[in-house]
Amino acid sequence: MRRVMALLEKEIIDLSRNPAVFVPAVLTAVVSICLPFLIAVVLPAVTGEPLTGSSDFRVAIDALDGTAVAARLDGEGLIQAWILRQFVVLLVLTPVAASMASAAYSVVGEKHARTLEPLLTTPLTTAELLAAKVLGSLLPATVLTIACFGVYVAAAAAFAREGVYATLLTGQPLAIVFVLGPLAALAALQLAVCVSSRVNDARSAQQIGALVILPVAGLLVAQLTGTLQLSGTIIAATALVLLSVNAGLALLGVALFDRESILTRWK
Repeated sequence: MRRVMALLEKEIIDLSRNPAVFVPAVLTAVVSICLPFLIAVVLPAVTGEPLTGSSDFRVAIDALDGTAVAARLDGEGLIQAWILRQFVVLLVLTPVAASMASAAYSVVGEKHARTLEPLLTTPLTTAELLAAKVLGSLLPATVLTIACFGVYVAAAAAFAREGVYATLLTGQPLAIVFVLGPLAALAALQLAVCVSSRVNDARSAQQIGALVILPVAGLLVAQLTGTLQLSGTIIAATALVLLSVNAGLALLGVALFDRESILTRWK
C-alpha cells in the first residue's frame, strides 16, 4: 500500500499540472446541472405557462402520487421535483467524463513523456501500478461529483418551489449519485486504462470508455418516458452488475498491460 500511495500522490500531482484534461468533465457538469432547471424553472417563467398546464407531465403526477414527496408539495413543485430527480441520472455522466479524460492521459501521456518506462523498472507490480492510476483518476472524479451535486441541490433550494430541494436528499437520488456514479466512473476509467495501455492515442481510449455513457443515457430516456423507475431494487441490481464488471475489467487490465512491449518496443 505504501508503494501504491506514493504513486497515487504522483498521479494527483501530474493531473494538477494538466487541468485541461478536466475541461470535458466541467462542460458536462454545466450542461447536466443547467438542463433540468431550464425545463423545470426557466421555460415556465418565460412562457407564463405553469408545468401543471401541460399534459406531458402527467407521468410525474402518476409517479409521485401517494408518496411522501407528494404530500409536501403542490402540483407545480411536484413536477419540478420529478424533473430534477429524473435528471440526477445525468449527473452520473460527469464523473464518467472526468475519469475517461484523466485515465487516458495517465497512461498515454506518460508514454509520450517517457516517464512510464522508469516506473516499470521498479519493483512495482502491474496490479499496483494500475491500482494507483485508477485511483488517481477516480478520486478527482468523485470530488467533482460531490461538488456538482452540492451545486444542484443549492440551485434547487434557490430557484425551485419551496421543499423541492429536500426531495434530492432522499435515498434514490443519493444512491444514483454516490453509488452508481462512482461505479460507472470506475468502469469507464478501467476501460480507458485497458485500451490506453495498448494504443498511442488518448482519444482512442476515451472513445472506448464512452461506451459507458450509452446505458446511462438509456436510463435517463427510460425514466423520462415512464418506462422505468429506478427503485431501490433496480439500483442495487445495477450496482451489483457494475461491481462484477469492474472486477472483470481489473483482471483484464492486468492481463493486457504488456510491460515488456512498453519497455522495449513502444515508439
